[in-house]
Amino acid sequence: MVRRVSVPDAHRRFEAGQALLVCAYEDEQKWRDAGITGSLSYAQFLTQVPKLPKSQEIIFYCG
Repeated sequence: MVRRVSVPDAHRRFEAGQALLVCAYEDEQKWRDAGITGSLSYAQFLTQVPKLPKSQEIIFYCG
């Protein structure tokens, strides 16, 4: 299921440890430019996928 969330809601969930925050761009430079401490690059996320529980909330961002 794909659902949009507001920035404040995404921030709250991320800060509470309820969701992973993942840059949706494959370009590592775009992830670095966003400068969101604690977020994952797309490449980092892909290495985590096999270990993630099905219930893990994931929030992708572009920007």
